[in-house]
Amino acid sequence: MLTSICGINWGDEGKGRMVDLLSGKFDIVCRYQGGNNAGHTVKNERGEFILNLLPSGILRPEVVNVMGCGMVIDIKHLCGEIQRLRDKGIEITPDNLKISDKAVITMPYNVLQDIMEEDRLTKATGKPYGSTRRGIAPIYADKYMKKAFRMGELLKPELMYKRLPDIVAWKNMTIKAYGFEPVTVDAMTDYFETYGKPLAKYVTDTGVFLNSAHDAGKSIMFEAQLGALRDIDYGIVPYTSSSSTIAAYAPIGAGVPNLKLDQSIGIMKAYSSCVGEGPFTCEYFGEKAEKLRAAGHEYGAATGRPRRVGPFDVVASRYGIRCQGADDIALTKLDVLDDYEEIEICTRYELNGELIDDFPFTDVLDECKPYIETVPGWHCDISACRKKEDLPREALDYIALLEKLCSCRIKYVSVGPERDAYIEIY
Repeated sequence: MLTSICGINWGDEGKGRMVDLLSGKFDIVCRYQGGNNAGHTVKNERGEFILNLLPSGILRPEVVNVMGCGMVIDIKHLCGEIQRLRDKGIEITPDNLKISDKAVITMPYNVLQDIMEEDRLTKATGKPYGSTRRGIAPIYADKYMKKAFRMGELLKPELMYKRLPDIVAWKNMTIKAYGFEPVTVDAMTDYFETYGKPLAKYVTDTGVFLNSAHDAGKSIMFEAQLGALRDIDYGIVPYTSSSSTIAAYAPIGAGVPNLKLDQSIGIMKAYSSCVGEGPFTCEYFGEKAEKLRAAGHEYGAATGRPRRVGPFDVVASRYGIRCQGADDIALTKLDVLDDYEEIEICTRYELNGELIDDFPFTDVLDECKPYIETVPGWHCDISACRKKEDLPREALDYIALLEKLCSCRIKYVSVGPERDAYIEIY
C-alpha cells in the first residue's frame, strides 16, 4: 500500500498530527519534498515535538523513516533536530532513518540569499514574498541550475571539495552585489566537516531501499510539507514554496518514480489558516481573527509567526482536493469551533459582481470577496468524543455539509492534539 498524506490548503493543516496517528499502520514514512521552511507539530504520550525536516514517523520506533531525493536539507538544522529528539529519548539510527543520496544540501549562502532578497523586496516594494528566510527558493534554484551539492557527495568529500571554490566564487558575485561580505571556501568546508560528517552514515540510495521494501510487501506512507495552494505549479504563485507539494509528485520525490500511489489522504482544517503573504480571500480581521487564532493556537511551527485565519473556504478546498487527487479527507481541529453559536463558511467567491465556484488565477484573487453562509454551532466541548455517535448533531451536520460541498469523503476528524483524540467516521 502506497499512501500519500498531503495538504489541501495553504499548509499548516495538521499533517504532522495525522501522519503521527496513521503511521502506526505503515512500515515506512517518507518525506518527499521541501526543507525546514515548515514545521509539523506532533503531540503524543512521549511529549510535544516540532519536526521541520524529519518525517513524522520518527516518533514510532518500529517505523523506518526516509528523507527523499526531492528534499532540500539544511544539514546544520538536521543535526540540531536529531539531537533535540535524542534529548527527549527518541532513538535515531541508520536503521530507522535513511537519507537519499540525491537529496540536495541547503548551504549557508542560500539562507543569506533568501534574507537579502526578502529585505530588498520589503524596502523596495513593501511586498516581500513572505519567505521563512531559510534559503529554500535559492537552493531549489541551485538544484535546477545544477550547482547544488547532494547528500551523496558527503560520502566522497574529495570530489565535493573540488567543486566548492568555483561555486563559492559564483555565489559571491550575487552576495557582493547586495552589499554583503562574501562567504569563504574555508567557512563552507567547515560547514561540511561539522554538520555533514555526522550525517554521512544515514545516506543511502533510498530508491533501492523503497523498491525493495515495496517488493517485499511493505506499506509506505509519503508525507508532504505545506499544501496544494503553496505548490510551485498549482499554488498562488509567487507566494508559494519552491517545490511540488502535490501527492502525484510523491513517488518522484521519494526516489521511486516507477511506483504508483494507491491512496491519497488530504488534510484540511475545520476552518482556514495561512502563514505568510499572498491572497487569502476568506481572511478574518480584528476581533474575529483574534478569537479564532487564540482558540486554535495558530502560530507557525517553523517561524512562530501568527497565522492568518478565517472560515472554512469551500472554493479553495475543492481546488486543493482536485490538485491532490484526494480519495479521503482528514478534518482537523474541529474542537476549535466548540465555542461558536454560529459557524461561517465561505461557499463561493464574488468577483466583479458575479458569484464564482472555481478557484481563479492568482492575479485576480485579490479582487475576490468571500460569499459567506452560516450554520448552527454545537457550542459544547467535543474534545472527549471518540466515536461518531458521541458528536452533537450540529457537529455531524457541519461535517456532512463540508463533505457535500467539497465532494470528498471525510473519513477522519480530529478533536484535539493528542494521538487518540480523533474519530473515524467511516
